[in-house]
Amino acid sequence: MELSARFIAQLLRGTVEGNENAVATRFAKIEHGKPGALSFYANPKYEEYVYSSEATILLVDKTFQPKHPVKPTLVRVDNAYRAIADLLKYVSDKKKKARRHRSLRARWFWTTRFGKRVYVGAYSFIGHHTEVGDESIIHEHVYIGDNCKIGKRCIFYPGVRIYPGMVIGDDVILHSGVVIGADGFGNAPREDGSWEKIEHLGNVVIGNDVEIGANSTVDRAQMESTIIGNGVRIDNLCMIAHNVIIGDHTAMAAQTGIAGSTEIGKYCIFGGQVGIAGHLKIADHTTILAQGGVIGHIRKEGEMLVGSPVIPVKQYMKAYALFRRAARED
Repeated sequence: MELSARFIAQLLRGTVEGNENAVATRFAKIEHGKPGALSFYANPKYEEYVYSSEATILLVDKTFQPKHPVKPTLVRVDNAYRAIADLLKYVSDKKKKARRHRSLRARWFWTTRFGKRVYVGAYSFIGHHTEVGDESIIHEHVYIGDNCKIGKRCIFYPGVRIYPGMVIGDDVILHSGVVIGADGFGNAPREDGSWEKIEHLGNVVIGNDVEIGANSTVDRAQMESTIIGNGVRIDNLCMIAHNVIIGDHTAMAAQTGIAGSTEIGKYCIFGGQVGIAGHLKIADHTTILAQGGVIGHIRKEGEMLVGSPVIPVKQYMKAYALFRRAARED
């Protein structure tokens, strides 16, 4: 796709400084900018590359004042970081433009219901009495079981597996390898020390505008529903156990694991490899830094926690200073 400086400025409500007819055909990081590329400058640590970049177009803040000559055409916007996100979304949406296509190598049934302009790739399977909303894209090799309800404008990438009876909202993106609705890890010990499987008869309910990364799993509830709220972002290789509830707009990085029946508040942020024990309640706006381990309730909103078990960051840094001092003394 070709993007002129003039068009970009109009789209992002910015102004052009330089050749308004300059055209970019690809995106590149500022340190890798070459002719034909569009880059952006938002972090002061990268200012040196502004003056050496060979990119054709460079997005910058309106307040930026260059200290040396700049070769690229500048498009000045209110917030360069936000602007590049908007521009990437614009280009992505153009590439994902909905088109009606149902491969003859896919399989569905007379009871399957499709909305308008639904794409179904080869070797995908959609079960009995399942509904798929308008403009959804189901790529190749996707399995969707019976009695599911899929919203509008969803994108399921190859290898997604959705068990029967799941409910998924509008604008949901599931990346390759995602499994929605597998049985939770429920087992009861027998007298002889062996394990008896506990059946899981609930489902998973996913809200609107949710994205789940590759090879992440969300288990079905034992009873009732495992719930993923609106606007949630789940990275690759995350594990959400049975009967977990995740509040709206919470985000978690890779390898986070949440044990069964825990309730996560709204607008929480979890770094990579965070582990949360079962049957806990986590307050809204909680931030847990990477490799944090949670073994008790977090009742105070807005806390930033670190360590295992987690404690407030300021308290942790004081303790860490003592650890280092003790290590030097040894």
